[in-house]
Amino acid sequence: MTAPIRTARLSDAPLKPVDASIPPWPGETERVRGAEVFVRRTPATGADPEPALFVHGLGGASTNWTDLADLLSGTLAGEALDLPGFGRSGPVPRADYSVEGHARTVVALLEKRGGVAVHLFGNSLGGAVAVLVAAARPDLIRTLTLISPALPSLRPRRGADLTMPLLLVPGVGGAVQRRLDGWSAERRARATIELCFGDPGSVPRNRFEEAVDEVARRRALPWATDAFTASLRALALSYLAAGDRSLWRRAASVRAPTLVVWGDRDRLVTVKLAPRAARVIPDARLLVLSGVGHVAQLEDPQLVARAFLGLREDVGRASHREDVPGAR
Repeated sequence: MTAPIRTARLSDAPLKPVDASIPPWPGETERVRGAEVFVRRTPATGADPEPALFVHGLGGASTNWTDLADLLSGTLAGEALDLPGFGRSGPVPRADYSVEGHARTVVALLEKRGGVAVHLFGNSLGGAVAVLVAAARPDLIRTLTLISPALPSLRPRRGADLTMPLLLVPGVGGAVQRRLDGWSAERRARATIELCFGDPGSVPRNRFEEAVDEVARRRALPWATDAFTASLRALALSYLAAGDRSLWRRAASVRAPTLVVWGDRDRLVTVKLAPRAARVIPDARLLVLSGVGHVAQLEDPQLVARAFLGLREDVGRASHREDVPGAR
């Protein structure tokens, strides 16, 4: 019999409105596993905040978490890293852009923080990375929040964007990349937003301008294209892993309380995987957002924040029951 899917509960705790005018949070570069890794920090506004770490997706950056981290700053002391080769981080030594390599970077950063367990968030590639971290190092995880995690699916689907698959084809990928490099930074940013958002028109003007600036800045970095392509190829190869190395097998071994969030207009990782993810991870609950695309933390940070707070409240209640003899 198929296990029932647990629906995510939305907290009714007071939550401030989204302030899309705030700039990306400041940060600094530090040495992690031989790479210069840039880490942004969101100042906590509440008492006794709990640590959190946010991991972006393929082609993304720590700036992808600006609004969600702000909404949760009353509860969390949030950090968001740029994975090696992305954002403001330098390239990774020996060009190890595998999913496992990115996971080792996250683990190394957490160990550098003293090995204190965190609320771990991951989107897309960052979701796959977060699954590996949670499976391998449960001692480092309080809760896990996966937003359109890049879990394996080899079935082609209608309406999917073909640009990234073409980058994987020998003899074709280079031509596709050169065509993309010929676009203006504004056109490239707009194309990315149209691919990742269910409603591209909802993006505030200043956030669009930030995306354009990021495209232009990364074009000047000699390692940026290689990091993107190598990470994409490594992610695709991970889909073919079998047995204990399968991402689905790793997900099944996660023991942390988990929130799975998906947009029903996701063009990059099909929402059809959402129920499977919520069933495979033992202590998971699911939130599917109508009209939202691949980056729910950007497109609807309010609902994502409420779902996380609901998860955290449920975990707190469960811990209280365990601490009180005879409680149920």
